[in-house]
Amino acid sequence: MKIYQSRSFAKKVKKLAKPEKETLDKAIQEILNDPEIGDEKKGDLRGVFVHKFKVQATPYLLSYRFTMNELELIMLGAHENYYRDLKKII
Repeated sequence: MKIYQSRSFAKKVKKLAKPEKETLDKAIQEILNDPEIGDEKKGDLRGVFVHKFKVQATPYLLSYRFTMNELELIMLGAHENYYRDLKKII
Protein backbone atom coordinates (compact mmCIF):
# COMPACT_ATOMS: atom_id res chain seq x y z
CA MET A 1 0.00 0.00 0.00
CA LYS A 2 1.34 3.44 -0.93
CA ILE A 3 1.25 6.14 1.73
CA TYR A 4 0.92 9.82 0.86
CA GLN A 5 0.99 12.74 3.27
CA SER A 6 -0.28 16.27 2.90
CA ARG A 7 1.92 19.30 3.51
CA SER A 8 0.15 20.18 6.74
CA PHE A 9 0.66 16.63 8.01
CA ALA A 10 4.36 16.67 7.12
CA LYS A 11 4.87 20.04 8.86
CA LYS A 12 3.23 18.76 12.02
CA VAL A 13 5.33 15.58 12.05
CA LYS A 14 8.56 17.59 11.74
CA LYS A 15 7.73 19.37 15.00
CA LEU A 16 7.24 16.14 16.98
CA ALA A 17 9.93 14.70 19.25
CA LYS A 18 11.31 11.22 18.63
CA PRO A 19 9.09 9.40 21.22
CA GLU A 20 6.04 11.17 19.81
CA LYS A 21 6.98 10.08 16.28
CA GLU A 22 7.25 6.48 17.46
CA THR A 23 3.73 6.67 18.89
CA LEU A 24 2.53 8.18 15.60
CA ASP A 25 4.18 5.35 13.66
CA LYS A 26 2.30 2.81 15.79
CA ALA A 27 -0.98 4.61 15.08
CA ILE A 28 -0.25 4.61 11.33
CA GLN A 29 0.58 0.89 11.51
CA GLU A 30 -2.80 0.27 13.20
CA ILE A 31 -4.49 2.10 10.32
CA LEU A 32 -2.57 0.02 7.76
CA ASN A 33 -3.66 -3.19 9.50
CA ASP A 34 -7.32 -2.11 9.65
CA PRO A 35 -8.11 0.96 7.47
CA GLU A 36 -11.60 1.28 8.95
CA ILE A 37 -10.31 1.66 12.53
CA GLY A 38 -11.15 5.38 12.52
CA ASP A 39 -14.57 6.99 12.53
CA GLU A 40 -15.89 7.96 9.10
CA LYS A 41 -17.13 11.53 9.02
CA LYS A 42 -20.33 12.74 7.46
CA GLY A 43 -21.43 15.79 5.52
CA ASP A 44 -18.61 17.97 4.18
CA LEU A 45 -16.01 15.48 5.38
CA ARG A 46 -17.57 12.37 3.80
CA GLY A 47 -14.92 9.79 2.95
CA VAL A 48 -12.50 11.07 5.59
CA PHE A 49 -11.69 8.86 8.57
CA VAL A 50 -10.37 10.14 11.92
CA HIS A 51 -8.32 7.91 14.22
CA LYS A 52 -7.95 8.99 17.86
CA PHE A 53 -4.86 8.10 19.88
CA LYS A 54 -2.78 9.51 22.72
CA VAL A 55 0.74 10.87 22.59
CA GLN A 56 1.94 10.79 26.19
CA ALA A 57 -1.16 12.23 27.91
CA THR A 58 -2.35 14.41 25.03
CA PRO A 59 -5.16 13.10 22.79
CA TYR A 60 -4.40 13.48 19.08
CA LEU A 61 -6.54 13.08 15.98
CA LEU A 62 -5.22 11.72 12.70
CA SER A 63 -7.38 12.17 9.60
CA TYR A 64 -6.90 10.04 6.52
CA ARG A 65 -8.52 8.71 3.35
CA PHE A 66 -7.91 5.35 1.77
CA THR A 67 -8.59 3.50 -1.44
CA MET A 68 -7.61 -0.02 -2.43
CA ASN A 69 -3.85 0.67 -2.73
CA GLU A 70 -3.40 4.17 -1.29
CA LEU A 71 -3.49 5.78 2.14
CA GLU A 72 -3.53 9.58 2.29
CA LEU A 73 -2.60 11.09 5.66
CA ILE A 74 -4.35 14.46 5.71
CA MET A 75 -3.95 16.12 9.09
CA LEU A 76 -2.62 15.55 12.60
CA GLY A 77 -3.41 17.64 15.66
CA ALA A 78 -5.10 18.16 18.98
CA HIS A 79 -8.89 18.29 19.20
CA GLU A 80 -9.24 22.07 19.57
CA ASN A 81 -10.51 23.54 16.27
CA TYR A 82 -9.43 20.35 14.49
CA TYR A 83 -12.51 19.84 12.34
CA ARG A 84 -12.68 23.52 11.37
CA ASP A 85 -9.08 23.39 10.15
CA LEU A 86 -9.67 20.05 8.43
CA LYS A 87 -12.52 21.53 6.39
CA LYS A 88 -10.20 24.31 5.23
CA ILE A 89 -7.64 21.78 4.01
CA ILE A 90 -10.18 19.67 2.16
